[in-house]
Amino acid sequence: MKDGPKVFHQRPSVEILFHSVAAEAGRNALGVILTGMGADGAKGLLDMRSKGAYTIAEDEKSCIVFGMPKEAIKLNAACEVTPLTRIAESILRNLQAA
Repeated sequence: MKDGPKVFHQRPSVEILFHSVAAEAGRNALGVILTGMGADGAKGLLDMRSKGAYTIAEDEKSCIVFGMPKEAIKLNAACEVTPLTRIAESILRNLQAA
């Protein structure tokens, strides 16, 4: 939402997006959190995972800023932690398995 309140100093916020996906798509979704500053998206990704979605976080080594993925990993929100160069492969593998 462009004119809503800021969440984690962001507007729009991936946190809101992920919570919405969790509520509407549940286990039929796949979420990915990439390099970024702060905790935006971490709790939303956890919500997605708790609703059965497959979730992926970028690993520390390939991140420019390991803030957002780090917070998601600390919450155990990611089913998989992988380098940026392997994320597309992970997405395809999980879509094919569905």
